[in-house]
Amino acid sequence: MFFHASRSLEYRSPFGAQPTDTEVTIRFDASKGSKEVTFCYAYGLYGFSYHEEPMHKIKTVSTEKGTKRYETRLMLPHEPGLVFYWFRMKIAEEVTLEDGTVTTAVHTKYYVMEGDTEDGSGKLYHEPPRIGADEDKYPYAWQITTYVRDYKTPDHMKGALIYQIFPDRFARDSEFTVERMMNASPREERVYHVDWYEDVDIKGKPSTGYLACDFFGGSLKGIEEHLDYIKSLGIDIIYLNPIFEARSSHRYDTADYLSVDPMLGGNEAFDSFRKACDSKGIKLILDGVFSHTGADSRYFNKFNRYEGTGAFEAYEKGKESKYRSWYNFYKNEDGYTVYDSWWGFPDLPNVDENNLSYRRFIFGEGGVVDTWMSRGASGLRLDVSDELPDSFIRQMRDVIKRKTDGEGMLVGEVWEDASNKCSYGSYRDFMLGTSHDSVMGYTFRTTVLEFLQGYVSAKVFNSRLEGYRERYPMESYYCIMNLLSSHDVPRFYTMMSKPYDTDNKEDQQKIKVPEAEASKCADLCKLGYAIQIGYIGAPCVYYGDEILMDGYKDPFNRRTYPWGKVDGENAEHLDYVRKLAKLRVDNRVLKTGFYRTLYTSENVIAFERYLDNENRDFFGESVMPSQGARKVVVIINRGHEGVYFKLDDSTNSLKIEELESPAVSLSSDVIVNGISFGPMQVGVASYSPLFIVYGQ
Repeated sequence: MFFHASRSLEYRSPFGAQPTDTEVTIRFDASKGSKEVTFCYAYGLYGFSYHEEPMHKIKTVSTEKGTKRYETRLMLPHEPGLVFYWFRMKIAEEVTLEDGTVTTAVHTKYYVMEGDTEDGSGKLYHEPPRIGADEDKYPYAWQITTYVRDYKTPDHMKGALIYQIFPDRFARDSEFTVERMMNASPREERVYHVDWYEDVDIKGKPSTGYLACDFFGGSLKGIEEHLDYIKSLGIDIIYLNPIFEARSSHRYDTADYLSVDPMLGGNEAFDSFRKACDSKGIKLILDGVFSHTGADSRYFNKFNRYEGTGAFEAYEKGKESKYRSWYNFYKNEDGYTVYDSWWGFPDLPNVDENNLSYRRFIFGEGGVVDTWMSRGASGLRLDVSDELPDSFIRQMRDVIKRKTDGEGMLVGEVWEDASNKCSYGSYRDFMLGTSHDSVMGYTFRTTVLEFLQGYVSAKVFNSRLEGYRERYPMESYYCIMNLLSSHDVPRFYTMMSKPYDTDNKEDQQKIKVPEAEASKCADLCKLGYAIQIGYIGAPCVYYGDEILMDGYKDPFNRRTYPWGKVDGENAEHLDYVRKLAKLRVDNRVLKTGFYRTLYTSENVIAFERYLDNENRDFFGESVMPSQGARKVVVIINRGHEGVYFKLDDSTNSLKIEELESPAVSLSSDVIVNGISFGPMQVGVASYSPLFIVYGQ
């Protein structure tokens, strides 16, 4: 028998990511026939130092099987980085030779991490793990994320409810006119929608083709006029897709970092909007695009729409421009001017983020960060973080913290596990306490999708979430922007119907939830939102998900919010979202409480959020009775049949036991148990969540 489980305190203590210069105790069980049990580890970030140490036998675990327990105490490195580890031993095995002779052979074996185990256990393998940034990471090693000791994220982001808005598509303001929209910042390639309710454009002008330059006239004032609606969803933070002046409607082709797009109302509209948000207790995160600019910008100025000499003209005609050094130009074999661009799109020229002139513009006095933090933004979301140098992100975080007395937020767009993300031939400094406060929760979305679509069991679902919880520092994990939809992925409601995949926009436009599947998809969306509300992190609702907006890939996930047309099942879902949002707002334990998985099966997961015996949350802060429950149990039933449980809270550790069919009613709502503790029986309906709220 060989065994190590990284999520069991019996085998690794303390749990999860740890600060630098601390100690972790690691134990390993090995069978009687094993010899030379060795602890193998490597640590670093941009490069790794490999080491091996003999483990010390501490006791016999099982006399009958002769299993021995070994232990090592590992002092984590002084520098933040990653520690990977595994075990090596020699095993004597009887082998039969071709002539029938039985002999003993000694083989070197490795105990490595196995994927999708709930306790983080492993398996024997004939090769050691591969951990190099460019290597195929199989077999797997265990990971200890080692972060800086003073890593601190803003308390107001921990467990916050976030609302993401694509500005052009949320709401026109009460003074909107088509003429004003068309005259705000005219460009010949733009398409203007007179009718708010018509579908997005996918063709563009005949002279240009599709350029994502169609506009509906949504504005910051339009959002401001709907702040009461947004606040009814329990929202603490609004995350805005880009609002700076740009040619396109998505505005990821920045034209002027210091100016809000005139079509959104300009800088004055931002100031008014920010003050209105302040009055509602809502903070603002702005989208920052710093790996590239627009070709149609005052910096590159390829089309000469801005005053002054841009980088493109400076290169072509040998003129002077303060922006020339930001970009990398060269002549191709035909003598034409070409330049580095984002993923090869000529409308998005790359900038050199290591250029000190560019950094001064972004980070210096009067620069981009200074301007928007001074105007009251509470933080930035970094577009394509993995395409920015680590040093750029670290400087960004430092400047934001200085400008906001440590309260500003920096969130990164990272689609994979941010704790061990590799790009450009290296592991990245994303979750070590020196760059991001947290990241967008695309891994959360993927995991929830796989579970609710039926591709993985609740056990695997739990294992994957526990893996992220183990690898992320809790300062960042409680802030992770746990999303189900965004401007870059299909709507969650649409995905519940398992649509076929296609890159053809005409076919994508037709994709919608079939009427026969609408009710089931709506129920699954309720489950998804319930997981968001109950789980660790900062739930992020993409505008319209609260009313089951349909839409496949970009641009169909960016349709207009249908004001005045929300009824039926859409209105019912909105009421449901408001109800669960209020549950989270009223119970601080759902924001910053401890977490523990209670039960998993094929279709059901049950977990609890709780305070300790002195009513303190995970971060040691006292929670007053006025701040809600001391424990909330969440049960998620993905199955098509109801399930029944007995819960016993009469001891310090809540116990849950599945029952066959007791005489209780099935529920898909919230049970408020007041201050009465002890055994209780509950039934959870099919495709339903159940929240059980225990008073203090």
